[in-house]
Amino acid sequence: MTGWASRYVGIPHVEMGRDFTGADCYGLGRLILREECSIEVPSFTESYVGDAERVELASLILDGAQVGPWHRVEDIRPFDWLLFRMAGHASHIGVAIDARRMIHSHSDVAKIARLSDPSWACRRVGAWRHEELMT
Repeated sequence: MTGWASRYVGIPHVEMGRDFTGADCYGLGRLILREECSIEVPSFTESYVGDAERVELASLILDGAQVGPWHRVEDIRPFDWLLFRMAGHASHIGVAIDARRMIHSHSDVAKIARLSDPSWACRRVGAWRHEELMT
């Protein structure tokens, strides 16, 4: 297992969670960027009620991805955010461990998944890198 990612495996999936006691997919991404890269991103806890509001969540994610500080990238690197469609909406975030794996929180606990896994590969919308990680 990759060193930094092991810290986050097993964090319970909690809607609107933003810390080690529980996190949804966005909260996990936010936690990882803060802890591993010292980058703060908005919490959005006031912008939607929970995972069931996929349309609102998708809008927040895509709007944020189209304006700074996010840049769409083709070459996936550690800490890039990967966007996936769930129930027809781009509303799930995973964080790249490397070009082949991600860590994400979905339904039970944070876990590592292969990007080539058919259940994720067919849903991937793209990858985005925070401007502070652009080099």
